[in-house]
Amino acid sequence: MSKMISTVTSSEKRKNLLIYLLDGPKSLEEIRTSLKVTSSGMIPQIRKMEDQKLVRSEGKRYVLTDVGTVIAEVLNSFINTTDIIEKYLDFWSSHNINAIPPHLLKRIYELGNCSLIETKLSEIHEPHKDFLENISRSRKIMGISPIFHSSYPSLFLQLARSGADISLLLAGEVYDRLNNEYKDILDEFLRISTTRLYVSKEDIKLASVITDRYFNMSLFFKNGDYDPLRDIVSLDPSANKWGEEMFNHFLKNSTVIKGE
Repeated sequence: MSKMISTVTSSEKRKNLLIYLLDGPKSLEEIRTSLKVTSSGMIPQIRKMEDQKLVRSEGKRYVLTDVGTVIAEVLNSFINTTDIIEKYLDFWSSHNINAIPPHLLKRIYELGNCSLIETKLSEIHEPHKDFLENISRSRKIMGISPIFHSSYPSLFLQLARSGADISLLLAGEVYDRLNNEYKDILDEFLRISTTRLYVSKEDIKLASVITDRYFNMSLFFKNGDYDPLRDIVSLDPSANKWGEEMFNHFLKNSTVIKGE
């Protein structure tokens, strides 16, 4: 183990200080109060971090060096990632998380303070309450769907009629069913100027709705079956941006559907 790795990871005080200083320069008094440490316990740790060029003093305040900032940001991302995975370990370990684009999977910490919503089996045929409440208040909506839900055609048409800006990315089989069984709804949806519809050229194995206020994602099990009962949701702006980037990633390999 390198000396720098040991400096950062072998002491809880040093690790906490690195993360704390990401917010900016802090005095020793601020460090003592926020981290609940004593001067005698913290000063030797600061000295070790100064020796490794991770922290420097500016007058009576301590600040991260450029190197310290890089290390602290990576450490913070790692901690946030493990927090999210550990919080819902059974969910992440039992589902096909490799359906998430690799560059976004590495940044899964951006889902922020996410929650796992579980729907009752008796309610499987209706969108869950949390989903309906949030999507009905949204004015910009992006959806990715490899599965068909009978409630969605009329729901998204109603949202489009209300003026919401809607972009939907569907699996080929979902679009075919929509076109065959809900032709009138589809045609009206496409005539509305604030709507866009795309059909994916690839086999997407996740479903997601991303709005200006809400993020929702459901996954397939590792055996290939879709899980309709569990959704990862978040109201954090970072999750919305993460989800929008995921939508645009899949959008690159899709075909636009235009109204007649």
